[in-house]
Amino acid sequence: MGFMTTDITENTETSNTAQTETANTAQTETANTTQTESSGPRDTVYIGKKPLMAYVTTTIIQLANLPVVSIKARGMSIGRAVDVAQIVSRKTENAGYSVGKIQIGSETLESKDGRPRNVSTIEIEVKRN
Repeated sequence: MGFMTTDITENTETSNTAQTETANTAQTETANTTQTESSGPRDTVYIGKKPLMAYVTTTIIQLANLPVVSIKARGMSIGRAVDVAQIVSRKTENAGYSVGKIQIGSETLESKDGRPRNVSTIEIEVKRN
């Protein structure tokens, strides 16, 4: 789903303490920003090979915190993405979720034998009413 990055900082000794303090402050701010972005709520659910209801649950949890969540899938997972959006919007009608904007497209990926090939993509917005 998402990747978490960790900044590893090294303190270098300099004769000017002001430069060191400025560098340490910048490194700390970068680490805090990275941590906040990766641990905060995410507005995109990437569909893969997990069971269908895992993605439905994740989407509903994200919708509790955010007004709009995007469901993204490529290739053979597109059908599962459509199923997730339909389950969230139709089976939970009383919760007030609906399907918003839908975008389709394609990406060029390299196949196992090294040749480029096109893979279909879909992005479905599910939003709170």
